[in-house]
Amino acid sequence: MWTYALRRLIISVPLLIAISFMTFGVLQLAPGNYFDQLKLNPQISKDVIERYEKQYHLDQPWVVQYVHWLKGIVTLDWGHSFDNDEPVLKVIQSRVWNTLLLSLCSIFFTWLFAIPIGIYCAVKQYKWGDKIFSVLSYIGLSTPNFFFALLLLYILGSYLDILPIGGMYSGNFRSLGLLGKIFDVVKHLIIPVFVISTASMAFLQRVMRGNMLEVLRSQYLMTARAKGLPENRVIYRHALRNAINPMITIFGYQLSGILSGAALTEIICSWPGIGSLMLEAVRSKDIYLVMANMLIAGVLLVLGNLIADILLATIDPRIRYG
Repeated sequence: MWTYALRRLIISVPLLIAISFMTFGVLQLAPGNYFDQLKLNPQISKDVIERYEKQYHLDQPWVVQYVHWLKGIVTLDWGHSFDNDEPVLKVIQSRVWNTLLLSLCSIFFTWLFAIPIGIYCAVKQYKWGDKIFSVLSYIGLSTPNFFFALLLLYILGSYLDILPIGGMYSGNFRSLGLLGKIFDVVKHLIIPVFVISTASMAFLQRVMRGNMLEVLRSQYLMTARAKGLPENRVIYRHALRNAINPMITIFGYQLSGILSGAALTEIICSWPGIGSLMLEAVRSKDIYLVMANMLIAGVLLVLGNLIADILLATIDPRIRYG
């Protein structure tokens, strides 16, 4: 298993290089660079702009720029964020923990409720509980996240005034004690976590229900029932173990999108995460900041799929990696 994991990690290096090369090339399709907008400012001389362009190799062909960026990545120099006037790593570090907190909370609550609900709906197929959850899942799948976020912000934040209408902290956050700070962050988390979890929960619940229904109709489970095994043992020990396999793959993809999956909700809820930061970086052509986010997303994609494969081999004894 560890040999397989190491081989996958080694193979992922040229894959990440290819992805970064293609991304860098696509970003160059937009004309100009960050410093072009500064040329419209009469207070900044042309010589200063040309000096900065030469310093960051922006006056050279984009392939040469990419080679310089790749050399910097190898030496742990991820470049400079022009818009924030700080090193890229420092800018990302100031936001990445906020996004991780939001995404991990969303993933936790999504899986905590989606799997049991999917199992319940499969066991109680066409009963009232199954019908109610089916309707709720269709509503969750069809409601855009941005609309749902705006609706909750208006109802719970503005109209009822029981939750904050955005941000991560209150104005008096620094004056609060430890428990007060935790409670304040939790209050700000409720709406964005609920919005992100709703659509994912609706999707996963439907997938889990379909997997369980397919497994529950299989012949080996009918044989198990005929031998007199308790229904709970048939469902939770035999059926669930086979129905959960496709969910593990989905879990791996969710891990890969842990920094980018909440971007729109972060922007709507004014959550200071990676999403809003990347939007501004793309708009201002802050190329090294965009490339850093792409590289992190690529690494998470590789790790997410690798973790999913390892979990599948752990859960299903039929799967073996050479």
